[in-house]
Amino acid sequence: MKFSFQATLTGVVFAAGVGTLATEIGASRLLAPYFGNSTIVWANVIGLTLASLSLGYWLGGRVADRRPTPRALGVVVVSAACLVAIATLAARPILDASVEGLDRVSAGAAIGSFFGVLVLFVPPVTLLGMVAPFAIRLAIRDVETAGTVAGRLYAVSTIGSLLGTFLSALVTIPAFGTQRTLLASAALIGASGAALLGRRWLLLALGLAALLLIPPGAVKAQSGLLFEDESRYQFIQVVERDGVRRLYLDEGLATHSVWRRDSVLTGGVWDTYLAVPDLLGRPPERVAMLGNAAGTAARAYEHYYPRAQVDGVELDPAVTKAGRRFFGLGDIGTLTVHDEDARSFLRRTDERYDVIIVDAYRPPYVPFYLATKEFFQLVRKRLNPGGIVALNVATTPDNHDLAEGIGGTLASVMPKAVAWQPLRFNQIVIGQNGEPTGGVRPAPSDVEPLVEDLRAHMRPVQASNDPWTDDRAPVEWITDRMIVQFAAKGGRFEEDPLPTAP
Repeated sequence: MKFSFQATLTGVVFAAGVGTLATEIGASRLLAPYFGNSTIVWANVIGLTLASLSLGYWLGGRVADRRPTPRALGVVVVSAACLVAIATLAARPILDASVEGLDRVSAGAAIGSFFGVLVLFVPPVTLLGMVAPFAIRLAIRDVETAGTVAGRLYAVSTIGSLLGTFLSALVTIPAFGTQRTLLASAALIGASGAALLGRRWLLLALGLAALLLIPPGAVKAQSGLLFEDESRYQFIQVVERDGVRRLYLDEGLATHSVWRRDSVLTGGVWDTYLAVPDLLGRPPERVAMLGNAAGTAARAYEHYYPRAQVDGVELDPAVTKAGRRFFGLGDIGTLTVHDEDARSFLRRTDERYDVIIVDAYRPPYVPFYLATKEFFQLVRKRLNPGGIVALNVATTPDNHDLAEGIGGTLASVMPKAVAWQPLRFNQIVIGQNGEPTGGVRPAPSDVEPLVEDLRAHMRPVQASNDPWTDDRAPVEWITDRMIVQFAAKGGRFEEDPLPTAP
C-alpha cells in the first residue's frame, strides 16, 4: 500500500512537470498570432512562468504543512487541470479583445503579451508549482530519508518537464495543434489528480479528454482566409482579398509574400530587388534569395531575368509548402528551394553568386547571426567579383538604428556599401564585392523608376568602428525599442506603394 501511494505521488509530480512546460510552450504559441514571437513575448512568458512557479512552491509548502492530506493535493491538481483547459478555450476571445483594445491605445506586444499570460496562465502554473513541495511533504516518513525523497521527486518533475517541452514543441503541436496539446495536458493532469481523489473523479479527467473533440477552428478568422497552419517555427496564414494573396506569419505585422495572377510586380519591397542588378552592370546569372518565403521575388526574377538560376533559402518547410499550394512556387522553373537556415546554407554551398538578397530582417524577428561581421564575411566569400548583396532592413520614419548598425557592419567587410530608402519602413542596404564587371543597365524597363530612384538617392555607408559580431550584436534590443517607440507615438504600419504597383 505504501509503495502504491508513493507511486501515485510520483505520477502526480511527473504529470505536473509535463503539464507545466507544455503549458509554457503552448502559451507562447497562443500568443504568437496576436503579439508575435519576439524576445519581448518570450521574456514575458518565461518570466511570468518562473514567477508563478516560485509563488506555487511557496504556497505549496505552506498549504502542505497546514493540510498534509492526499485529498488537498488532489484538489490542487484537478483545479490546475481545469484552469489549463479554461485558459485554452478562453484564450482566443480574450486575446482578440485585447488586441483590439491595445490597437486603440497604441500599446505594443510587451503590454499585451504580459497581461495575456498574467490572466490566462499564471493561475494554473501557480497551482502546478504547488505540486512538488506538497508531494514531498506527503512522501516523507522520516527525516533520515527526506533528502532522498525530495531529490527523487524533483528529478521526476524535471524529467516530466523535459518530456513536456520536447513532446509538445516537436511532436504534438506540429501534428495536432496548440489547442489539442494543451487540452491533452489538462486531461493528463486531471487524471493524476483523480488518482488521489478517487475513481469518481476520473469522470473529470474523461470530461477534459472529451474537449479534444472540439474543433480548433480558425485562430484569427478574417475575411478572405484561405489557409492557416502552425509549424514548428511559427503561425502561418494565407489571405486573399480583391484577387491578391498575402502570406502572414505570427502576429501579421508584415506581409511576407504577395501573389497576383496577372502580375509579378507588387508595389512593395520585393520590386526593389529587381533594381539592384543595375549596380552589377550586367544581367545576373546566379542569385540567392535568403528568406524566400512563398517566392514573390523569385517569381519576378524568373520573369525579368530568365537566365538567372535562383537558390531560394527558406527556414520553414511549412512556408514552402504553403507557397507551392497558394503562390505558384512550384511553377517557377528557375528556382531551387532549400529548406534550411540561411547561414548554414551559405556555409555548406560551394556556389558563387552575382546577387544575394537577404530578406530575413522583418521585425520583430531579426536573427542576430545574419547581421554580424562573420556572416558578411561568409557572404563575401559566396559573391563573384563585383557581386552584390542587398539587405532589406526594417526602419521607422524616426528610427534607422537597425539599418545603421547592419550597414556599418556590412561596410566593415565589403569594399563598397550604400544605403537606399525606397519606402518608409524599408531600407535597402547594399554591399558590392569590388567594381562592376559589366557596363550595361540590365534592369527591365518596368522597374526603371526604381533604378532611377536608386541612382539618385543611394548614399555611401561608412564602416563601423564597432561592428556587430557573433559575440555581441544588440539586434533584439534595437528592434524591440524601435517598435515600442513607434507604437507609443501612435504610429501605424501603413505604407505607400512604389511606382511599380500594378
